[in-house]
Amino acid sequence: MWHRAFSTSLSRSVLKKPQFDVKSILANIEGYERSIRARQLHSTDTLLSQLSILPGKYDEMRHLNDEIAKVQIERKKIESLIKQDRSQMVSKKADLKQLKEQSQKLTNSLTLLKSSITETCSLLPNLTANDVPLTEPEIVHWINPRTSYDADPTLSHVEIMTKKNMLDLRRAATVSGTSWYYLLNEGAELEMALVRYAIDKVKGSGFQVAIPPSITRLDIIDSCGFRPRDMNDERQIYKLDGEERGLVATAEISLAGLGYDEELNLNEYEGGIKKMVGCNRSYRAEAGARGKDTKGLYRVHEFTKVEMFCWCKPADSAAVLEELRDLQIDIVSSLGLSAKVMNMPANDLGNPALKKYDIEAWMPGRGSFGEISSTSNCTDFQSRRLNTRYRNTDGKLEFVHTLNGTAMAVPRIILALVENFYDKTTHQIHLPQALWSYMGGKKHI
Repeated sequence: MWHRAFSTSLSRSVLKKPQFDVKSILANIEGYERSIRARQLHSTDTLLSQLSILPGKYDEMRHLNDEIAKVQIERKKIESLIKQDRSQMVSKKADLKQLKEQSQKLTNSLTLLKSSITETCSLLPNLTANDVPLTEPEIVHWINPRTSYDADPTLSHVEIMTKKNMLDLRRAATVSGTSWYYLLNEGAELEMALVRYAIDKVKGSGFQVAIPPSITRLDIIDSCGFRPRDMNDERQIYKLDGEERGLVATAEISLAGLGYDEELNLNEYEGGIKKMVGCNRSYRAEAGARGKDTKGLYRVHEFTKVEMFCWCKPADSAAVLEELRDLQIDIVSSLGLSAKVMNMPANDLGNPALKKYDIEAWMPGRGSFGEISSTSNCTDFQSRRLNTRYRNTDGKLEFVHTLNGTAMAVPRIILALVENFYDKTTHQIHLPQALWSYMGGKKHI
């Protein structure tokens, strides 16, 4: 009996209710309507409908508050009268009972209405930045550009790595299923080298290191903007059966959880920015769901990822996003990969993001560019849901802005390195100089 009760208590939500600025939402309701439409969400019609009735709900909430205040005034008048003349108690008893019942009824209605308003606000996506494209990504920078990009199926990382005993997809399919893999020998060494290299790079930019959990409460996952199904209604989160927990799709989720219900002293950190980098195993339920990249390392269910996460003052978040992007460019450039940096369109943004940059590297074996990193400014979307605040210069509590960015999505970087640096003549994979010391001095595989 004790064990059963203990297990049940662990599954309950421990999170406080999110705090939304309803007045601000109503003042910018057209901006939220544009954001919903531009993102082309699966639930667009439902969200627009709920948003359209939000002003009426807010007015009704104010009306109920006024009515409750009137009832309380009447109760206090009668209570004051009874206090002055105890003989009035019998004659006023029925009035007090009626006012109490009326107050309870109004309070219950108000509670339900507030819950409905909170639910509507929680479903809304973030606004979009003014410079976010609508439907097509905007290339803002090239990394190690080439004069031409030619597809070459003979450079498939699957064939190369399998022959070199660096990758085993066949046995992984037997053991775990499709979209899982074994990295073997130099394949495993390359993963560890990339992780260590990425962490060292971002530590040099003031990031503190963490090994965060790969399992969190579903409420934490939801507060970060990851729901069981994504904006295209595809399943993205693995939920643990019988528990209110799930496997995280990125360390962003568990790193964001570090700030739950915290008052951060941002003045303790250089530039007023708290920076963390975390490495963990990440899990994506939708791997291969789009019918593409079902073989190989590009789209897998489980992978190692090094993730950057920042908390900052609202006025600084736009600049921090550019800093994260520049750090990603530095990492990709140092690995010798040719890639393009893109300002992503609204229809590619997740609900939390105001703005997002993606970096796509050329992968000749795949015959196309493929995403290897992204960085997003989530403003106060996550902090309002996680109650992460700081004190501004006036000493008032204010919600921080949060940002995240990939430092190293290991399988896709391995894919890109193999397909770009395999020498057909020598049958060797040449390693970028940045990794030599992390590979025990090896310059090629």
